[in-house]
Parts: sequence; C-alpha cells; structure tokens
Amino acid sequence: MSAHILVVEAEPATQELIRYNLGQGGHRVSCVANAELALAVVEGGLPDMVLLEWDLPGQSGLTLVRRLRAHVRARDIPIIMVSARTSEHDKVLALESGADDYITKPFGAREMLARIHALLRRRTPQASVDTVQLAGLRLDPSTHRVTAGARQIDLGRVEFRLLNFLMLHPERVHSRAQLLDKVWGSHVFLDERTVDTHVGRLRSALQPSGHQEHIETVRGSGYRFVWEAA
Repeated sequence: MSAHILVVEAEPATQELIRYNLGQGGHRVSCVANAELALAVVEGGLPDMVLLEWDLPGQSGLTLVRRLRAHVRARDIPIIMVSARTSEHDKVLALESGADDYITKPFGAREMLARIHALLRRRTPQASVDTVQLAGLRLDPSTHRVTAGARQIDLGRVEFRLLNFLMLHPERVHSRAQLLDKVWGSHVFLDERTVDTHVGRLRSALQPSGHQEHIETVRGSGYRFVWEAA
C-alpha cells in the first residue's frame, strides 16, 4: 500500500532516517522542518498522511495538528504524532488535539511502518486483490495491468483504481460523491468535477480497444460499468 507521506521533522538526521525507511516501505516522502512549510505543502496538494514531531521550531507539532484539523481541506488527513514525550498526559493531549496515533521515540522502522499501514487501511478505500475480468477486459491489481486480449492498456494510478472499482460493481450506478469516497478516499476533499476529468481520461485510454463505451454516464446520477456497450 503506497502513499504520499509528509514528514515534519526538524532534526536532519532523523528526517533522513525516516525518509529512508518510508522509501524502503514503498512510500513517496516529502520532508519539511517546520509547521509553516508543512502547511505550504498541504496547500499545494494533500498528502495521504502526515507524520510529525511534537517539538518543532516556531509552532509546535501540537499546534500544527490543531491547525490541520481546522483546515477545510486537510481536516481528515491521517496524522501520526512522534515524540520523545512519554507521559500519558502528553499522549492523551496529542490524541485529543486531533492526532490519530502517537509513537514514542525512539521507535523502530517496523513499528513505524506497521502503524502507518494500519492507519492507511482504516482511511483508504480497499481495492480487490483478485484479477477481474469483464467484457473482454482483464484487470490485475497485483501487477497493475489492464489488458484487452493481447493489447495492454496504460492507465494512470487514479484511472486504474476507478476502473477497478467500477468493474467490481458492474451495472451499479455510482454518484460522483460516492466515487470520490470509494476511489479517492474519505479523507480527500475534491470538487466532484474531478471525477468527470478522470472518467474522461479512462475512456480515452480504453478507446483503442473499443471499451470506452462500457463506462456509461447515467444522466443526473453518475457512472457505471456496463456488461454490453450500447
């Protein structure tokens, strides 16, 4: 389960160690040293998770948690607080301020990755791990490949998840809001027109094999995958 993780850590050596371990775990990592830089990253594009140190220069990590929870777009981003503070009072304060989890320093790479994966599983839509075959299309989540006969269809990450979800629920109509929740995740706040953009990209990618018509628009309702194209 790969994710974009924002690491907010002032100590360069610790920052690099976390970056390395998260990279080894298959994650994409952005690192900043203070709260203001973290907010700038969030404004530019929401990460899938924030891993932040309590003791930061300027604003504390605790203040940053509260600011993120008050942010209209970032309020549901999963947050893990890391700190050398070990008292129960500090842990409770961090959790009550909005952190989803709390890791006490020093911690091992395996513990950190396990906690990250556990939190992502709770917050990220689940995709099938089994190969799906419908209407001449074959989608394999384990290899991230879609084929139509001998033809391989190249899809972006979002388009792949979108097609996977629609193929798992053929003939069922899903509204744009439902697709945002099920494909992008409940912690992501995007305009519903984002769905239209990615449906358009998905149809363009399916066009060479003639499968674009299996992605049907249901006027006033949303989209569905149909067994037989009109």
